[in-house]
Amino acid sequence: MEERKLKNAAEAVIFASGTPVELSKIAQGLNIGMLQAVSICDGLVEEYAKAQRGIRIVRLNDSYQMCTAEEYADDIRAVMDIKRNSPLSQAASEVLAIIAYNQPVTKAFIEQVRGVDCSGVVSSLIARQLIEEKGRLELPGRPLVYGTTEHFLLCFNISSLDELPPLPNEEEQGDE
Repeated sequence: MEERKLKNAAEAVIFASGTPVELSKIAQGLNIGMLQAVSICDGLVEEYAKAQRGIRIVRLNDSYQMCTAEEYADDIRAVMDIKRNSPLSQAASEVLAIIAYNQPVTKAFIEQVRGVDCSGVVSSLIARQLIEEKGRLELPGRPLVYGTTEHFLLCFNISSLDELPPLPNEEEQGDE
């Protein structure tokens, strides 16, 4: 299949999915190699960005998703009568940061770092689909471990956790 038809097919798959589509599924479905799939999907990301339209294709780790352009959020809310999500509380922001930078983590680890119970905050972050259960540790009581979701990446407009800003190192903290 020629390059343009492959791009069109990948675009159609990403659009039809409505959720992030793994690169491996695109490659398998289009009967192409992973490198060619990356080239095609990254090409689509660039084309949509250059076109300056209301729709974008974004990369989330090893998946791609079609979404609306950030600058039209207010217009979308107005037309669709969508209420603005309430911002994260200070506690939720702290818990989310602890999870994002240290994942996978247990609730006990989060509580040790923050010094307070965080059951309600963890539940609210799960409800907002920013974090999810990633399994259990092989320790007594088999505690749950939590990590961020692809929805977290989408909300914070990053492709992977590697794009999180670096934490200040201990030397910088000692100088202040």
